[in-house]
Parts: sequence; C-alpha cells; structure tokens
Amino acid sequence: MYKITQAITIGLFTLAISMFASAGHHGMKKDIVATAVAAGDFNTLVTAVKAAGLVETLKGEGPFTVFAPTDAAFAKVPTDTLNALLADKAALANVLTYHVVAGNVMAADVVKLTSAVTVQGQAVSIEVKDGKVYVDGAQVVATDIKASNGVIHVIDAVILPK
Repeated sequence: MYKITQAITIGLFTLAISMFASAGHHGMKKDIVATAVAAGDFNTLVTAVKAAGLVETLKGEGPFTVFAPTDAAFAKVPTDTLNALLADKAALANVLTYHVVAGNVMAADVVKLTSAVTVQGQAVSIEVKDGKVYVDGAQVVATDIKASNGVIHVIDAVILPK
C-alpha cells in the first residue's frame, strides 16, 4: 500500500510540476484585456475599450493598474449617457483612461495612497473607510487580479473625470 501511495504522490507531483512548467512556458497569465474577457463580468468594459481603440494599448507591455467597473457598474450609468459615450471615441477614451494608472499597484500599495494619477492625466482620490477601499467613491470589491502586463482591481461604479 505504501508503494502505491508513494507512486500516486510522485505521479501527482510530476503532473503538478509539468503543469507549472507548461504554464510558465506558454504564458498562462493573460494580458489585461484577455483577463477581463475571460472573467465574463466585464463585457461592457471590453466593448467600450474596443470602441475607444484602446485594445492594443491595454494588451501592450505596461504595466498597468486598471480599476475595472463590472457590467453591473455600467448598468448604473443611464443608457443615453452610455450610448453617447460609446458614440464619441475621444470622450470614451477620456473616461476609460481615467480608470487606468501606470505601473503595477497592488492592493497593499493602494491602501497607502490618498490619490493616484491616471493615464488620462487627472488623479483619482483613494480613501479607506471602515476597512473598505474607495476610488473616487467607487468601492473596490475585488483586488489583485494579476495579468501578464499589470493588475486589475474591480470597482462597483464607473468613475468619471472631473
């Protein structure tokens, strides 16, 4: 029985190592856009990124930190406002780049900040209240979703430049 258990353990260990090596070799981590697509909760964001012509940028080297609104967050935006943004590439790019900070800012670093300058050029405010983190009033609901070219933090609202 001991030899069978040992053989199974060695087999599982070998399988785990080969999966790990394969993942590293083939780049298991996806870029920010592919990570958002795979998550399934960012369909509106991905559509907006495509409409703004930002796909190649967010697939680029980075690193980027994206405060990503979910589909539910976009659902809070009035339909006419969202449609107007989707129709105006420059305005849409302005709003979307306001959700992106250059660099790889992990949650442990975010909580130490009071603001962060976005790729759009303006700063977002960062606040910790009752153990929760808020970016321009939007609550961060999930953190440190790692991508090959940065990190995604999920927020519950679309934030707008001032």
